Amino acid sequence: MYNYTIKTLIIIRMFINLHNIMAHIISIVNQKGGVGKTTTAINLGAYLAEHGKNVLLVDLDPQANASSGLGLDYNNLNKGIYESLIGSHLIREVVVPSGVTGFRVAPATQALAGANVELVDVERREFRLSDALLEIKNDYDIVLIDCPPSLGILTINGLVAADHIMIPVQAEYYALEGLGQLLNTIELIKENIKEDLNILGAVLTMFDKRTKLSGQVMDELYKYFPNKIFDAVVPRNVRLSEAPSHGKAISHYAPESKGAKAYSDLAKELIDYLEEEKIKNKNL
Repeated sequence: MYNYTIKTLIIIRMFINLHNIMAHIISIVNQKGGVGKTTTAINLGAYLAEHGKNVLLVDLDPQANASSGLGLDYNNLNKGIYESLIGSHLIREVVVPSGVTGFRVAPATQALAGANVELVDVERREFRLSDALLEIKNDYDIVLIDCPPSLGILTINGLVAADHIMIPVQAEYYALEGLGQLLNTIELIKENIKEDLNILGAVLTMFDKRTKLSGQVMDELYKYFPNKIFDAVVPRNVRLSEAPSHGKAISHYAPESKGAKAYSDLAKELIDYLEEEKIKNKNL
């Protein structure tokens, strides 16, 4: 078992700070399902890798859609992120290739479905993912976490482990339902566990410029995230819907599609933001 002691964790954190190892950990989260969260995790990760970043995707959703969407048969995997959460395997031991150079995955397996119950009485239950990621923080430029569509213990782990939060929002009538509860949960984590947790902003997905409704959702979204909406807007796109059934990111399935361009633009926008933040922090 690899259950770290508090002393060991402190030493690892001191080593990371001493060597200025700054892998950016970004949780992609929305408690509402069907908003393009996993689609964003897969395709943003692929395009970050295409743009030269070394990327890890952590599939924290028991539905394992991020894993299957990259061609992994999670039913036949004998270890995954669950084993790292409970301490039986190091996260390096569960990571597998995604099929995209520079982009790797810590997959979900069937065992992850029981984690919400099994982690309830575990020591440092909110920090299990954060602790597991410590050993690989110098292996990657960016770690993306695909959180489940709920506010249970797995999502809490995803939020606590993160430096930044990205919230995909579908351009539909009910898209903003539950956002208030999610934002309240984030505030509670900032107040009690991680005060420097940063909301990067919202990503508008499944946008159809032909409909008046999509524009109305965009207007409402600005009320929740003033000055925190990504310029890159993901359109409703057939190719994006087809890609997971082929086990491929859109960059490898239909790189000339509108959906591919949107995620390429989103990756560039995110890289620019992180570079600007790095410069600001150096000047402090």
